[in-house]
Amino acid sequence: MHWRPGLRFERAYVQGTSCGNSRASYYTGRHVRSHGATWNDVPFDLGEWTLADYMKSCGLPTVLLGKTHMRADSTGLERLGIDPRSELGRFLASAGFAVGERHDGLYGTGPDGNYHDEEPRYHDWLRERGYGGANPWQDWANAVDSDRGEILSANFMQHARRASRLPAEFSETAYMTDRAIEFIDQSGDEGWCLHLSYIKPHWPYVAPDPYHAMYGPQDILPVVRHDRELVDPHPVYQAFTRSRWSTVWNKPQARETVVPAYMGMIGQIDDQIGRLTAHLAARGLLDSTLIALTADHGDYLGDHWLGEKDLFHDASSRVPLIIVDPRPQADATRGRVNDELVAAIDLLPTFIEAVGADPGRHAHRLEGASLQPWLHGARPDTWREAVFAECDYARLPVLQALGRGCPRDA
Repeated sequence: MHWRPGLRFERAYVQGTSCGNSRASYYTGRHVRSHGATWNDVPFDLGEWTLADYMKSCGLPTVLLGKTHMRADSTGLERLGIDPRSELGRFLASAGFAVGERHDGLYGTGPDGNYHDEEPRYHDWLRERGYGGANPWQDWANAVDSDRGEILSANFMQHARRASRLPAEFSETAYMTDRAIEFIDQSGDEGWCLHLSYIKPHWPYVAPDPYHAMYGPQDILPVVRHDRELVDPHPVYQAFTRSRWSTVWNKPQARETVVPAYMGMIGQIDDQIGRLTAHLAARGLLDSTLIALTADHGDYLGDHWLGEKDLFHDASSRVPLIIVDPRPQADATRGRVNDELVAAIDLLPTFIEAVGADPGRHAHRLEGASLQPWLHGARPDTWREAVFAECDYARLPVLQALGRGCPRDA
């Protein structure tokens, strides 16, 4: 057996409920109001220290593989006269990460949307394996075949019962695991910090064979919602329930069709994490590698009459968090569950302490607290009674639906 149990934190919450603002809080150890990256692709200030800065000061390079949603503070670089092509400019533009390979997903074109200007390396990798076309992400990884051989977009959720057109070993999830294994092999026994960030589970809701059929309607939990929630609701909540990404979940059989595919995507990640830890074990690195498994937010999947994320119910703001600390001091908590209230901003001080540094030296910046005492079976003298999260809905159609706006929007 190559896997060792960790400590599962049952009540872990993020500080932002969109991809970008949540990740910025993980990277900086600070609340959204502090770092200022309020939504996807909104940069935080160049003066912010990130995970990469803290690890660099401890002698560890920090590499990104996969999704991040970080955008360079281009106006800050210009104001300070820093060439974005310089070594310092590239470091600051990538939130300090040495970018092994960025893959944010959502590379659709035409009616499927266009979220990114640059084509991912994943496209060429697929073409080299015979999965060609102008957009392999859209035509293979996130598409399905109809019974008549037509190519159908997985953006339309009614196709979620079908398998992706790609074999599982060529999916985005397996591809990023391949890149992680390559990075580990190239790094040898030297210390490193790897941010391996899978895009799935995420819309388009599609899983490769056999994961698309691994679960069925009989496996999903009952929806969490009540008619009372729609009686005299808060205007912002009401606007979210009326959005197109929420109303689709009220259609007959929507959850029975999509949630099994969502579970299948998670099942594939489970298998790929197993593959990765088996490789660490084979390289003799598992006993010296701290692993944290978590997410940037949840997905409503119809709970509370909502889709996507953004608000603050548990379905959106509460995330899985398992930390495997290889040190003997953590043996007492292996395989156990911790019910204390913890936050995404706690991970950065935990990592700093794990590499032998003192997070207290950065108390003027870090707003979380190290989880190391909990991992090692000790209770801190004081602990929080509340967690704070933030959502900026100004970039969503909800703002227009409410007839709201700022003078600069006029």
